[in-house]
Amino acid sequence: MDTPESIFIGAGERPQHLLLKYANRHGLIAGATGTGKTVTLQILAEGFSRAGVPVFLSDIKGDLAGLSQPGTPNPSFDERAAKIGLGAIDYQAAPVTFWDLFGEQGHPVRTTVSEMGPLLLSRLLDLSEAQEGVLSIVFEIADREGLLLLDLNDLQALLTFAAENAKEISSTYGNVTSASVGAIQRKLLTLRQQGGENFFGEPALELSEFMRTTWDGRGYVNILAADRLMATPQLYATFLLWLLSELFEELPEVGDPEKPKLVFFFDEAHLLFNDAPKALVDRIENVVRLIRSKGVGIYFVTQNPIDLPDRVLGQLGNRVQHALRAFTPRDQRAVKSAAETFRANPAFTVSETITQLGVGEALVSPLEAKGVPGIVERALIRPPASRMGPITPEERREIIAKSPVGTRYDTAVDRESAYEILKKRGDEAARASVEEQQKAEKTPTKRASTRQSAGAAFGTSFLRSIASALGRAIVPLIVAFIGAKAAGRSASASTSKSTSSRRQSVGEAFGKSVARSIGTSVGKQISRGVLGSLSKGNQ
Repeated sequence: MDTPESIFIGAGERPQHLLLKYANRHGLIAGATGTGKTVTLQILAEGFSRAGVPVFLSDIKGDLAGLSQPGTPNPSFDERAAKIGLGAIDYQAAPVTFWDLFGEQGHPVRTTVSEMGPLLLSRLLDLSEAQEGVLSIVFEIADREGLLLLDLNDLQALLTFAAENAKEISSTYGNVTSASVGAIQRKLLTLRQQGGENFFGEPALELSEFMRTTWDGRGYVNILAADRLMATPQLYATFLLWLLSELFEELPEVGDPEKPKLVFFFDEAHLLFNDAPKALVDRIENVVRLIRSKGVGIYFVTQNPIDLPDRVLGQLGNRVQHALRAFTPRDQRAVKSAAETFRANPAFTVSETITQLGVGEALVSPLEAKGVPGIVERALIRPPASRMGPITPEERREIIAKSPVGTRYDTAVDRESAYEILKKRGDEAARASVEEQQKAEKTPTKRASTRQSAGAAFGTSFLRSIASALGRAIVPLIVAFIGAKAAGRSASASTSKSTSSRRQSVGEAFGKSVARSIGTSVGKQISRGVLGSLSKGNQ
């Protein structure tokens, strides 16, 4: 059973305890599917909670949510408990807080784009080296310009700004191409479609939420709902790595405390290292090596120890190895590699025993006094005190309603940041452009008005010229008309009625002559007047 200094794991030839003093030296839980890794994780989480140590773990399959409910008496459990010397099982629930990046099965978990940083964000988006360089430039511009990068809208707006001002930015920070910006934009779109935008924004998670204890001194078990998250393994791995990085940066140095301040279980740990660039693996190694001085223990849960880089594997002092299968050459290498990491036990051959372990059995090697690895023992793992398996939606809602976190993270907040500031600048520039265009359109209108006035003046002058020409022509016409009338009267008096027809013809002829004279005279006068006016106008 547990002691104030240790957690009881199980027993074989002798009891196996995990010493709290060395629990921050990290650990490994490995084994093939169905061999009991999840139960081992569950009993360790219960033990840390009872010792007053808060825990964070991810629930891949949904069955770790059972930690929030007391277990049900089970004859096989009672038999195992008696066999390993545990005694009667005290079935009870652990204090649990549920979290969910999507805000569906727990309190929302958010961080800002700035807190994630360009390196982790590049990993999340699976960017090339050139694209990562452009992203780093965008972060630098945001810092220089005082633009907050809180959510994906902010990042998208700043990328657009960088593309539109690529020439100026490239001359200062380095080459920024539209192709790289476009590639990052497409990756952001994919991340949005996967629901990743829920992770970026405010209110951002305060890590102190994970460090809670109950009134009676038990540590809270923080469970991240990861069943849906596993559909986007890149997001899952990046989130957990971000969480480790934030813990490392925020927590103070405490050396080697009597018990950890927080224990972190990383299930499906191989996802953290799949196709990870060397820079990222180096960062993980540094965090794992140094974070223990902050009082944080990290326990990697994976199927094969060879899923982890040797530099990381070498940092894991507390080990629980469940059965491995040796069906393929790779499996055989994994068995050999796992066997070589244990402190040998002369009572059995480790490489053979690993393949013979039954469900609920494991090879256990915790650190002993002064941090020395213990001799590996074959042991039966103790049964859990909480429920094995999932919980109902009603039970989950009840736990969330009673959570000490309350509703502080339930509603997203969108304060002024890069997106709003750049949008405001764009709107102001657009308004200024419209005003300038309107001013430009008013200037041609004035010219047209001036040309219209000049045309009106020209028309008036033209009419006056015509009137003047008509005035000069009318006097000769009147004289000619009067003379014609007098001559007609004289001829009428001296002729007889028989010649009246011929005289009429002469009069008509004269009239036609007068008409032609008038037409010719007027035409000449009008022509001179019009041409003169046009000539003057051209001058």
